[in-house]
Order: sequence, then C-alpha cells, then structure tokens
Amino acid sequence: MFRNSILCSCYMNLFLFITCFLCFCFSYEEYGSYNSFSVSSISYSKTKLKPYEWRYIRVELPLWFSSMSIALESDVDIGTESTGKIPKSTLPMICFRNGSPPLPDVSNTTVKDLVLGTLSNGSFGVTGGLQNTEQCYPMQKNITTRLTNEQISPGVWYFGVFNGIGPMRTQSKMISRGSSYTFSANVSVEGCTTSTMSGQYCNQTVNPLSCVLSDSSNFTESLSIDNQTTENFISCRSSFENSCHVDGEPKIYFLDVMGLPEQLSVTVMNVRFNGTSSNFTGNVSEINVMCLARHGTIPLPNLHDYSTNINKAPLVIRSPKVGRWYFTILPVNLSKEIGGIQDPTIKVCYSMEWKVLECPLGKAGLNCTQERYMLQTVLRRNPTAFFESYYLPVSEKVSPDSANFPLEPLLSNYSNGGELGDAWTYFLMDVPHGAAAGNIHIRLTSDVKINYEIYARFGALPTHDTWDYFYANKTSSSDGSMFFMLYNSSEESVNFYILYVREGSWNFGLRYLNSSSSTSTAQTTMSISLERCPKRCSSHGQCQSAVDASGLTFYSYCACDRNHGGFDCSVEIVSHQGHIWQSISLIASNAAAVLPAYWALRQKAFAEWVLFTSSGISSGLYHACDVGTWCALSFHVLQFMDFWLSFMAVVSTFVYLAAIDEGSKRTIHTAVSILTALMAATEATRSANIILVIAIGALGLLVGWLIEFSTKFRSFSFTTGFHVNVLHRWQTIRDSLRSLIKTLLKRFRWGFVLAGFVALAMAAISWKLETSESYWIWHSMWHVSIYTSSFLFLCSKADYINNEDEGPPDGNYELTRQDSFPRGP
Repeated sequence: MFRNSILCSCYMNLFLFITCFLCFCFSYEEYGSYNSFSVSSISYSKTKLKPYEWRYIRVELPLWFSSMSIALESDVDIGTESTGKIPKSTLPMICFRNGSPPLPDVSNTTVKDLVLGTLSNGSFGVTGGLQNTEQCYPMQKNITTRLTNEQISPGVWYFGVFNGIGPMRTQSKMISRGSSYTFSANVSVEGCTTSTMSGQYCNQTVNPLSCVLSDSSNFTESLSIDNQTTENFISCRSSFENSCHVDGEPKIYFLDVMGLPEQLSVTVMNVRFNGTSSNFTGNVSEINVMCLARHGTIPLPNLHDYSTNINKAPLVIRSPKVGRWYFTILPVNLSKEIGGIQDPTIKVCYSMEWKVLECPLGKAGLNCTQERYMLQTVLRRNPTAFFESYYLPVSEKVSPDSANFPLEPLLSNYSNGGELGDAWTYFLMDVPHGAAAGNIHIRLTSDVKINYEIYARFGALPTHDTWDYFYANKTSSSDGSMFFMLYNSSEESVNFYILYVREGSWNFGLRYLNSSSSTSTAQTTMSISLERCPKRCSSHGQCQSAVDASGLTFYSYCACDRNHGGFDCSVEIVSHQGHIWQSISLIASNAAAVLPAYWALRQKAFAEWVLFTSSGISSGLYHACDVGTWCALSFHVLQFMDFWLSFMAVVSTFVYLAAIDEGSKRTIHTAVSILTALMAATEATRSANIILVIAIGALGLLVGWLIEFSTKFRSFSFTTGFHVNVLHRWQTIRDSLRSLIKTLLKRFRWGFVLAGFVALAMAAISWKLETSESYWIWHSMWHVSIYTSSFLFLCSKADYINNEDEGPPDGNYELTRQDSFPRGP
C-alpha cells in the first residue's frame, strides 16, 4: 500500500483535472483577456480510427501558461445510458495523462478495473487512486472545455483517442470487423505576459522568491531533524520583512527548486498586528497563519500538497520535487483573536524565511552520508530503435564494457547508515526529450537471496514513505499499478519495467536490508536500461515505432501475431489447440472451390476453371501465412493474390451467365481484371469491396445481356419503319419483350438460381457476423458459402437452343481464341 501521508502532486493535479474539467467550460472572452497572450494553437484535421486503432496528441504547457482550451468533434453517437452496455473492447474513448501517453490496457486486470467517468455538462465520474494517474472517458460527439493553471500543472500532457481497448488491440488481424469513427480537434494554450502574474485570468500577483547560497558554496551547517543533528548540508536561504495581510487575504509566492534538495522549509517570524484601531487585544501567538504549498500549480484552500500553520511550526517538505513550488500565505480567523472586532484596517504582519538544504555532489540522505551516483547514458548501436540505451554509474568502480554493473562496490557504507534498514544508495538517470513513451527496465541478479528494496521517483529522491513505484519482494511491490510490470522475479532475481515513463529526471533508491556476514560475500549485478518494447514483445510480435499527432514524441508498441496480444504480446488469445483448429478451418474451407472449378472444367469453361482453382489455392496459402502456419511468399503478395483472384472469380461467375461471343467476353474480363487489381492493391480488406465487386459483376452481366439481345433483336429499329402504323409498332415491342422473357426463363434453371441466392445470403450473414474473436469460424463459413453460391449459379445456366437460330449457341468459350490461327490445307 502506498504509505505516503501527503498526497503527491501528480495525483492532486489529476484530481483537480477530473473534478473541474467541465466546471470551467465557459467562454474565455466572457471574462476578458487580462494580461494573457496566445502561446500556441494547433488544429488536428479529421482522422479516421478503425477498430482497435488509436492516436496520441501531445500538448506542452509552459510555466507561464494560464489556460488550455480543447474542442473535439467526432461522429460518435453514443448516449450516456447506453455507455455501460457497450463492452470496453469496442467502446470509443479518450484518455488523459500527465507526462507520457496514456496506456489503458496494460493487462486484462487494468481493463477490468478501469472505471469510466461520465462526460456531462455538470460533473465527472471521479475515479482513481494514488498511483492511478490516468483517466478515460467515453468519446462524445462534442467535447469543449477549458482548463486553467489552477487546475492542471504545466508540463507535457497527452490525450489518447482509442477505438476500443484490451489485449486484442495489438493482435494481428487479417480483417478488423467493427465500427469506425472520425474525430478532429483544436487545442490552444494561453499564457501570462509576465512571470509575476498568474491565475486562470492572469490577474493574480505572484511574488518570486530567490534562494541565494549562504556566504560561500562550501558553507555547511548543522540541522536538527527528529532530535538528531546532521551536518554537511549546503544551504541556500533568503528572507524578507513586513509582509502584511488582512483576514482571509492570500498572498502567493513561487520558488524554483533546482538540484536534488533534501529539504525545503518555510517559516515566519516576528508576527505582529498592524492597524489603526486601538480597541483590540489579542495573543499574537494564537494567530493562524496558514501556509499552503503545491508543486507546479497555485495551491487552493481545498487543493494543495502540504499545509500547516507556520506561526506554530515551520512548513517542512522532505525531498521536494525539482521545479516550481507555489506557496499561499493566508491569515484566517483574525477577528476571533482580536476580540471579535471586524476592522479591515487591522492586518497581520510578519517576516518570512525560506531555506533549501542540499547534500554535496555524490552524497544524499538527511545526514549526507549515503552514496549518490549519476547514471551515464550509453546508446545502443541500433539505428531502428529510437532512444534505446543502457545506463552505467559514473564511477571508477564500474567497467564501461558491460550493461550489467556490480552493486556491492557502490553501496553506501552501512556503518553510516543509521538504524537497520536505513542504508541507501541512490542512482539518477535522465529520460531525454521525446522519449516519453520509453520503458525503464531494471534487473537485479545475485547468487544469494536479494536483500534490497528498490524505490523509484520522478523529479526527487525517493524515501521509504514517498515514492512512485517500488519493489520490496514478490508479494510487496507496485504490481497493482497499471504502469508497473513485474516479470519472473524470485529470491535471487528482480526483473520489472516502468512503462511509458515521463521525460526528465528519474531517481532510484536501493535500500539495504541486511548487513550480516552471511551475505557479505554476495555478488549482485544490476542493469538499468531504456527500452522501446517490454520483454521484446515476448517473442510473439514485432516492436513498431510511430510518432504522436504533433510529431514531437516517438512511441513504440508491440504488433503481435495472430495468437497473442496485450501490451507486450504476453496474453495468449488463441491457445495452441485453438490455433490448430483455426488453421485447419480457414485453410481447409477453401476446398469448396473444387465445386465451381469442377463444373467449369466439365463445361470446358477453362478460364473459369483456372480462376476458381487459383482462387482456392491462393486463399489457402494466404490464410496459412496469416495464422502463422507457413508462408509460401511474402504476406502482402499472398494477400493481393487472394483478394484479386477472389474478385475475379465472383465477376467471372456473373459474366459466365451471359451467352455472348468470345471477343466480348475477353473485353469484359480484361477491363474487370484491371479494376479488381487496383482494388486488391490499394485497400483489399475494406468491406465496401464486396459491394463493389458484386456491382461490377452485375454490370458485366448486364453488359453481356445487352450485347447478346441487341444482336438477336437488331432487326427492330426506330429509324426504319418510323412511319409504320403505331399499333403495329407497339405490337412489335410487346412481341420482342415476350420473346426476351421467354428466353430468360428458358436460359436458367431457376431452382439453382434460388439455391444460389440462398448460399449468397448465407455468405453475407457470415460476413456480417465476423468479429475479431469469431473470425475464424465465420470466415470459414464465408469460404464455403461463397464458393457454393458460385457453383450453383454456374449450374443454373441451361443449354438453351433458340429455334430461330441455326444451331445451339456455343456455350464453351475461352479467353484466347483457339481457332484464330491459320490452318494448313
């Protein structure tokens, strides 16, 4: 359990972000621009998200920003009442995270535990915990909001737009069935013109505090902490006098904290009354002078990181985070202490002092006896892996030739560590700008039981009570956090990842638990690295890299195979036995192509025989490669051949039903082959292709019929016989229509036509019922149904003999004229 009694600033920022998101959805111009200016304005064009796709948007907020406005539009039309009925695996949503891209589906557990807030005009659903720094909400048609610097802290914020989450988001799919949606966004940032102004309208005066080193940079002093005297601190301090407030009037200050301080303190002295009235008395020592402190953002009475009555005791912040700290000094209940007098001229005046204590270089801890090492970045020689590197301590005790370094020579001297378990060794590393979606990988291996606890914290040194992530043993760690992933740890090894880390300074503390002689000869090695994909995608996928919508941050993700999914491809979606059944079903179902191929061969329609045979073989090879069984050619070549030949087989079935001459059929086949090849080469898997292919086939059949009947009834013409009696002309038209209908009725075996349409309907139903989970069974049914329907349509063509013709029409045609060559005498 997180044992920090004071809420960390990242959680407070998120909490305020959640509770105030829509409370401030008003027009900025309504309140005036004050001393603000436009820092940036970015428009993200309309983007389409297919099932299980996602996009990231990065927004950078400078220290002087005043507000951020977001306007997002989409074509999602989901009512609030129906949100809970839609599975999270298909629910469109938007997620927010401070510092790095959101990752709502690290594991099945996080997906199940994800509580979605409700976006409405009045409130948000408040969720989360101390380590849950990410919130997700169902996508809406319109989202418009404005967030101020009193609500969220400066830095980098990421918005993730998802079309479904869960382990299947990274699973390889031939065709993703489901609904798509489009969205567009506009993000603008306003900033204050001067650093001494802040607030959401830049109308609050903020007084800067400076921290100047005492007499010299080598100045050391003694400090009493917890009744212990510690020395060797380097101190910077400053003060000012005669700051006066009326009751309830706040004054705001900010201080930029640099380095890695051990302690930050604020205190007041010489508290006194100052006013024009002489009819009041009061005990100055009983005056409440509240000091509210908050990292990165102005503290509010109901939202702050630290608070205390500094007239009673100084405000002390242990291991403060690096960056800008804001302090609000607020006298409260002044009238109570002066006899109930309400006099606006009576003020509380005081002198204020602040102090920052830091250990010398290479030292840390409250007594500055613990070792602290800066980690040097060693880039990996892999041009395709962005920002991948490992880290080594800058010390002569470590060899630079290996990514693993021995731990024992670097440990702090236990004799100076104080009580048992208080010996710490600290390591500092930097995650470069743009690598926010990287993963920190930490490993410890030893030949005996490991007696270390590991604590990690961003922007400050971790302590036993204040940390972001930790590992103590197999049963006590941050494994419940969605951004902490523990792998194969035992008593002799520790192996975990911190996922999608923030860019900036990360600090790790090793707490030594045992100094007994039995472990004095232990050999422990440690490695710290920045990797793109955890566990190299568990050998079940490939690590892919992309950039966010702004193009400023690289992020990586695992593209898993057909059997696995999840953030690291460690989730088995299809078992080994299920994989076998899926392979057999998807490959063997193409044997149904034998039916139309056999009939075409029997009718000596050799072109159709080649098409159906090739289509069945190419589809079987494609699915064998798609399920990971065997790839005869590259995946893209097999995909093109499968779809192209399937398209041609469908169109060929339609054209076969028209009794036209060979030249006309060759012309139609040539034109159709060009169109279908373009369709298969561009977006072969889009659903609209099925409708387009059927439309092309129907058009080919119609053209064939027009050619056929225009030839047979060309004697009828409007130009000749135009002056013939009108009744006689209409009689001729009726006779022609009767002859046409009679020909059509005799041309086909209508029982086979009806059965063909039934099989075609079954194919359409199978296609409609396809999902990512049931794809293998319904797509196999699609193979059987579509080939069966082609077979039935081929069988429906009757050997019709027109009595007016000299003989039966030649129903056997070929794409190449066999009798076109001259014969010998």
